[in-house]
Amino acid sequence: MKNPTVRRVLLAVAAVLVVGGLYWFQLPPLNLRSPDFWSFLFEVMAVALVAVVLGRILTGKGTAPEVVMTNHGPRITVSKEGPKFFSGAGRVLVIGLGGVIAVGVIGSLIGAEIFHAGAYKDLIVKEEGNFTDDVAELTMDQIPVVDRDSATKLGSRKLGEMSDLVSQFEIEPYYTQINYHGKPVRVTPLIYGDLFKWFANSGNGVPAYLQVDMVTQETTLTRLDQGMKYAPGEHLLRNLPRYLRFRYPTKVFGDPSFEIDEEGTPYWITPTIQYRVGLWGGEDVEGAVLVNAVTGEHQYYAVADIPTWVDRVYSDAMVMQQLDWNGKYQSGFWNAHFGQRGVLRTTDGYNYIAVNDDVCLYTGMTSVTGDQSNVGFVLVNMRTKETKFYAVPGAEENSAMRSAEGQVQHLGYDATFPILLNVADRPTYFMSLKDSAGLVKMFAFVDVERYQVVGTGNTVEEARANYIDILQDEADVSTGESETVTGVISEIHSAVLDGNTRYYFRLEGADTVYVAEIAISSNLPFLKAGDTVSMTCSGEGDQVRVISFQ
Repeated sequence: MKNPTVRRVLLAVAAVLVVGGLYWFQLPPLNLRSPDFWSFLFEVMAVALVAVVLGRILTGKGTAPEVVMTNHGPRITVSKEGPKFFSGAGRVLVIGLGGVIAVGVIGSLIGAEIFHAGAYKDLIVKEEGNFTDDVAELTMDQIPVVDRDSATKLGSRKLGEMSDLVSQFEIEPYYTQINYHGKPVRVTPLIYGDLFKWFANSGNGVPAYLQVDMVTQETTLTRLDQGMKYAPGEHLLRNLPRYLRFRYPTKVFGDPSFEIDEEGTPYWITPTIQYRVGLWGGEDVEGAVLVNAVTGEHQYYAVADIPTWVDRVYSDAMVMQQLDWNGKYQSGFWNAHFGQRGVLRTTDGYNYIAVNDDVCLYTGMTSVTGDQSNVGFVLVNMRTKETKFYAVPGAEENSAMRSAEGQVQHLGYDATFPILLNVADRPTYFMSLKDSAGLVKMFAFVDVERYQVVGTGNTVEEARANYIDILQDEADVSTGESETVTGVISEIHSAVLDGNTRYYFRLEGADTVYVAEIAISSNLPFLKAGDTVSMTCSGEGDQVRVISFQ
């Protein structure tokens, strides 16, 4: 260690190990358009500068710098008895550090919103949509009732039933909402309980993932023939960010999401990011890398080429940010802060609905003045970012939630954040009502435009029927087009709901259930199988409301 050359070699090795460790854990992209790259470059230069200074001290070729006060302020000097620390390589590194700082400052300034308000606004393009044409009315067996919190409870209960897994694995709290075989479900993988359990089980991989049906609340634990070996929580070279970085060194990655394809094969969908404003402003998605969680097979796709079974490419945070920029800068930067004419913002929450087998983010748009109403709402396709705006003035989601809770205030239930449905061609909020233990007890439908129109029930069918009843009573609220139906009754039954008798019957050759209130006709109690009826009906799907008999 007394040999100066050995000291230098050891110091150089230590510096290389530090830099390698920084890269191993931080995984910055080798991309000049990424702020993470410049942060990493700053750290590398700082390590190199420390190594140069220590090298001069350890080899006895330098003396420590001193701060000397002069008439012009403090100045760093070194003794004339030895060479300067910041000469040669040291000086280059100091200049380099200053240059990186300058790039950071300039990069932030040239992409600032004050200079590019129009570019930030145009990151997302809203088209005018027709709600009844774009959003099909769901049947009762298609309405999702499970939110993320409920899915978490159901998943924990299911894993607890698996004695061979519960001691070694835990549940990753992703619960990604996707459409699987035309049904809304939430999926999430298992993860190793801790590092020791990873050592014990990593050879076979994670053996299963959870799937929660958002309509029936049925929870399935799908066991795989081969375990999943690639995930964000994995270690070493099977850690997903590290696995991707070493194969795509220049790509800027977003947060991955867990999905399954139509055959049930698990995948990680990781978006790749590009910056559309300045050096690193206006974050957007340029494509995605799909990684088979079992085999590690991977493929990059541009946004337009991503397979249609993929439901989540854009992150919620990115979509909400771009919607806020779009609403904020419709009339430029200064109007957004001073005049605020026509300035909009997203509401305080969002949810998802299924549209044509795609998952769309729903959120309301409201004025920045903070009133309790929406000027409309948007649906954003989470795979393509196709965005449609629906100019339907109505209640903000929180107001609708309070209205639903008011209907059952004696029970003290809390409403979940609503999802948007098409009910009888009306934009309608649907929400579950939970007790203090977080268990779903009731359901509510609330009209978007008139949030005092609320239908609640112990089942989705009952809540919808009550909601339709109230809409029927509202003379100025249309409940959809009607049609005349004639046929022979194949079976008929009656039930009493909330003190009102309803008759449910089918016609020969059809599975549609027709629902008629006793108030429609005094002949209803006398109808039986084999009778021919002619009636006017409203609605579509498996259950149709009878308006009148002819």
